[in-house]
Amino acid sequence: MSVDFYNENAKNFADSTVNVDMNIIYDAFLPYLCKGCHILDAGCGSGRDIKFFLEKGFKVTAIDASFELAKIAKKLTGIDVHVCRFEKFKSEITFDAVWACASLLHVPLKDINLAFKNLSCCLKNKGYFYCSFKYGNDETNRGGRHFTNATEEKLDLFIENTGLYPEKLWISDDARPERRHEKWLNAILVKK
Repeated sequence: MSVDFYNENAKNFADSTVNVDMNIIYDAFLPYLCKGCHILDAGCGSGRDIKFFLEKGFKVTAIDASFELAKIAKKLTGIDVHVCRFEKFKSEITFDAVWACASLLHVPLKDINLAFKNLSCCLKNKGYFYCSFKYGNDETNRGGRHFTNATEEKLDLFIENTGLYPEKLWISDDARPERRHEKWLNAILVKK
C-alpha cells in the first residue's frame, strides 16, 4: 500500500521533504559516527539524508522500496539506490551505521521485527542504528499509506532478539513547521 503511494506521489513527496531542516536529528546522530564511516540509508526517500551524509564525508549505500523515489534520490545525489524492501535487502558488506529516518514506520506490525533483524544483520557489532516512528501505540492507514506507530515499550518489542539495544531515546516535534503538533519517537540503537 505505502509503496504504491510513494510511486504515484514521488515528486510531490520529495518536494515536500527534500528541504526539511533535519539538523537537530543529525546533530544527535553524528557523535556516534566515526570519520568516513559507511552508512546504510534504509528508506532514503528523496535522497535528502544521503546528500547530507555524502557532504560530511561519509560513504553511503541507499535503499528504498519505491522505484520512483529511488530515481529522484539518484538524480539528487548521483548514487544508485537499491530498490527493495527492508526484509529483502542483502549485502555482502556490513555497515558502520544504519539510518532509517521515518521509514520503518511503513512496515506492518507483523513484519517489523523481521525488518529490524534483517537490517541488524547488515550492521557491524558496536554499530549504531537510527530510526524514528510517529509516537503512538497503534497501526493506522492514512491516505494510501500504512503507519506502525511506536512508544518506547513498543520499540522494545520491535527490536526483540535483533542484537539491537537502545542507546538514546527521545521525543521530538515534527521537523515540518505545518506539522509541529505531531510527535516522533527517535531512537539510536547499538548492536551488541
